[in-house]
Amino acid sequence: MDLSVVENILWVGFRSATPLLLASLGEIYAERSGILNLGVEGMMIMGAVSAFITALTTGNPWLGVAVATAVGILMSLIHGVISIHLRGNQVVSGLALTMFGLGLSSVIGRKYVGYQLPVKARFLPKPLAEGLVKLPVIGKALFDQEPLFYLSIVIAVVLWFVLYRTKVGIVIRSTGENPAAADALGINVYLVRYACTALGGALAGMAGAYLSVAYSPAWIENMTAGRGWIALALTIFALWNPLRAIFGAYLFGVVEAGGYTLQAYGYSQWLLNGVPYLLTVIVLTAGATETMRRRMGAPAALGVPYVRGEK
Repeated sequence: MDLSVVENILWVGFRSATPLLLASLGEIYAERSGILNLGVEGMMIMGAVSAFITALTTGNPWLGVAVATAVGILMSLIHGVISIHLRGNQVVSGLALTMFGLGLSSVIGRKYVGYQLPVKARFLPKPLAEGLVKLPVIGKALFDQEPLFYLSIVIAVVLWFVLYRTKVGIVIRSTGENPAAADALGINVYLVRYACTALGGALAGMAGAYLSVAYSPAWIENMTAGRGWIALALTIFALWNPLRAIFGAYLFGVVEAGGYTLQAYGYSQWLLNGVPYLLTVIVLTAGATETMRRRMGAPAALGVPYVRGEK
């Protein structure tokens, strides 16, 4: 295997990692506040279809991203109302949101299946620095990407800083650990959880937009292909830390890209393509038990509805 193959795997892998990183960052914040949202897949697919239709109609991919972000927020607030104010089962609500998103996107996007975005409506790779692109192995992967690739890294760093270096981050983490204590200190637990849930929806919608206007500028039913579930696994894999999510997303992305590329070298297509999903199952299974979640540092009040005044 020559260096050009490795270079291509890294380039495609980093592109594949971008929507995973965005979606997992949003879920990290939602879970840090105590809200478990299994509707990431549904929010991503709705973001993808809304971004595609908007970009196709207006010719403006940034407007498509903005609409997808808004759609993600609206969908997340459905989960927020059920989970926070109605105190419903967060697992059931999240799964219902995923099914709702998959079904609605199929109906909305039916007449757009097979359409390609014109060049003017796409995000196209623009070298960040012509000289650096020529660096062996990593040059193309790091410096020849779409704007959302770089934006996702900036968002990850900012969210890490906010979560661990600011008062806002302390408020969010305390809300997820002990909402009663946070409430006693004057923190509006409901508001914090709504805000973090909405942020999770916004980033999931943006992740979907990346898929339909940059990664594969076309509309295909179920084009998220389980990436929402991988993002949920990444949240656990990253131990609810935005910076670790960068590493996890790129690892999953490169593994996925390697699965497709290495087929040409006689490796099993099904085995290689199944590795990211196998890792997802392992991570989600590990994080399913209360004991393992505590050992990994999961928020203590994750998935537990908060009732003010109730001990």
